[in-house]
Amino acid sequence: MSLFLDEDELIALTGRRSKSKQIAWLRQQGLPFRINATGHPVVTRSVIEGKSTEPPPAKAWAPRAVVGA
Repeated sequence: MSLFLDEDELIALTGRRSKSKQIAWLRQQGLPFRINATGHPVVTRSVIEGKSTEPPPAKAWAPRAVVGA
């Protein structure tokens, strides 16, 4: 068994064949992943099995509200 999900498993997980749509789905679900040199998402098996120690993807920066001056 591989450390990473294979292509068929990634398609089954995301329901998408396109790498850009897989990436969008993974981001939407908050699942940690990396993008390899070919632009494909790489998901560790431990993320799916619930044993991941990898932090979730960082959220976009947003400024704090300015309260009264």
